[in-house]
Amino acid sequence: MPAKLGALAGLVLVAAMLAAPVQAQVRNSGASPIALNAVLTDSITLTLSGNAVNFNLVAGSASNPGSTSITATTTWVLKPSVGSLKLYAFFTSSTSALSDGAGNNIPSTDFQISANAGAFNALTNTVPFGGANAGLQISSTPVLGNTRTGTHSDVMDFNINLTPLPNLPAGVYTGTLTIQAQAI
Repeated sequence: MPAKLGALAGLVLVAAMLAAPVQAQVRNSGASPIALNAVLTDSITLTLSGNAVNFNLVAGSASNPGSTSITATTTWVLKPSVGSLKLYAFFTSSTSALSDGAGNNIPSTDFQISANAGAFNALTNTVPFGGANAGLQISSTPVLGNTRTGTHSDVMDFNINLTPLPNLPAGVYTGTLTIQAQAI
């Protein structure tokens, strides 16, 4: 009978163990940090709708329009310290914006740009880029709290005024106009 009693006691013990709530011990590791660094660099991107404008010049004429308009689209991501974004057009020299290569030149004072359907203006200013008295500010966009990122487009039309050059000889005149944006 002691064997039966021992078996019965064993069954009771097993039943008690199954019925009793299990008390597991919780163990945690030490905390391990991960340093995060995210960088959004400031940037300015300028794209032009085209890269060539042709002119059919008429001797002594004030109206020698370019063959096409060019749209300059400026896109930016800037820091809070920036106050404005400016777009400039310029030549490297005020005396020879366009040249025939034989010493005959069209100066920047006779090359004109109309920005966003405004009046035509000659490139006679000294701007941060290019030659002295060979540039023009096309636009200035305020950069405020809600415009730290953005896009702005400027449409430029072109004209060459040959009134000041009545004796300009026939020829092919070439030059390079540069467009550049600056955040300040």
